[in-house]
Amino acid sequence: MYNLSIQNYLQKHSYQNINLKAVLIDMDGVLYDSMRNHAQAWYLTMTEQGIKCSPEEFYLYEGRTGASTINLLFNREFGHGVTDKEIHRIYQLKTDYFNRMPKAKPMPGAAGFLDNIRKKGLIPVLVTGSGQSSLIDKLNHSYPGAFLPKYMVTAFDVKYGKPDPEPYLMGLKKAGVEPNQAIVIENAPLGVQAGVAAGIFTIGVNTGPLDDKVLIDAGADLLLNSMQQLSESFDDIYYQLENTSF
Repeated sequence: MYNLSIQNYLQKHSYQNINLKAVLIDMDGVLYDSMRNHAQAWYLTMTEQGIKCSPEEFYLYEGRTGASTINLLFNREFGHGVTDKEIHRIYQLKTDYFNRMPKAKPMPGAAGFLDNIRKKGLIPVLVTGSGQSSLIDKLNHSYPGAFLPKYMVTAFDVKYGKPDPEPYLMGLKKAGVEPNQAIVIENAPLGVQAGVAAGIFTIGVNTGPLDDKVLIDAGADLLLNSMQQLSESFDDIYYQLENTSF
């Protein structure tokens, strides 16, 4: 069922096979049903800065660093970016709004998926554009032992956020693997673009309001509709990844 997608990836990158050793996983919208809170927090924050926007558009920016998102909108609205001091102030405001909202629940299916990949001896690597310490702390509480600190890539580890490949290239480096020894799990178009640009087989999981076409157009090698579907399908996906060659 999945081997055609895998063969297309192998052909595109001139790899003979995928020797899977690590799974690089986004956080918001993948491990947590948190994107509604992020979108609303960004909307409240940026409208206070005089920027015309909608909550929905922030789904398209998911994966960017906070600084990148702020500068993008300021340049669009006012024709200029802002200082590092202003970025810190605005991002802190966004964080404050986010922390006042109902706590985001773990995404259904995510725990089972993480348990499965660990049982298979694969390295789970967190790759998030977030720099909010509250979310990282919550991750350790919700999925205890799933992610070792040395296998976490956050906004503090990279200069360029998604869609730049740097976050996923950093994830490969931390795991000590090559692009054809990993897969990416992403829900956001910018994250999918980043995974694809890093040369990694990228699974788009559409957990939000965006049309499937947005993730397909971003380059997803495979598209699923939920983390529950990924969890239930992963044994088959893993078998195909391990046994498809070009």
